[in-house]
Amino acid sequence: MSLVLGLLSHTLNRVLRYSGLRRGCHAPRNQAMEQDKALEVYDIIRTIRDPEKPNTLEELEVVTESCVEVQEIGEDEYLVIIRFTPTVPHCSLATLIGLCLRIKLQRCLPFRHKLEIYISEGTHSTEEDINKQINDKERVAAAMENPNLREIVEQCVTEPD
Repeated sequence: MSLVLGLLSHTLNRVLRYSGLRRGCHAPRNQAMEQDKALEVYDIIRTIRDPEKPNTLEELEVVTESCVEVQEIGEDEYLVIIRFTPTVPHCSLATLIGLCLRIKLQRCLPFRHKLEIYISEGTHSTEEDINKQINDKERVAAAMENPNLREIVEQCVTEPD
């Protein structure tokens, strides 16, 4: 039931946003604030390292500025949507990359937020399954209880000196 309400709320927010009814006369200020928040989010995730390569997600173009969307959903609360693009359509580490994105943002975002992370549509052979995994709180918590997985995530999200 809560999933249905969440989807309904998200859909309604989008309809109101695109119709212009949600913003009223404050559209330019809110839009600028959302863009600033999106850049802030991007600045946090761009330095995450790839689990296999010595490069960052930004260097590999797994994440770009345009892959981050931020919407105000309440007073001082935001919906953060990330759409990342794996390097190959069969990338075996796409779930791990999504987990790294989630963990880093949960730790570093300085504002109240709801977080949704997706693989860009059509860029991975199992995107639907991976999207479910990386947006399921229980699966994320279970993954972070695994010491080997937690160590890999820590190596990826830790800022270089």
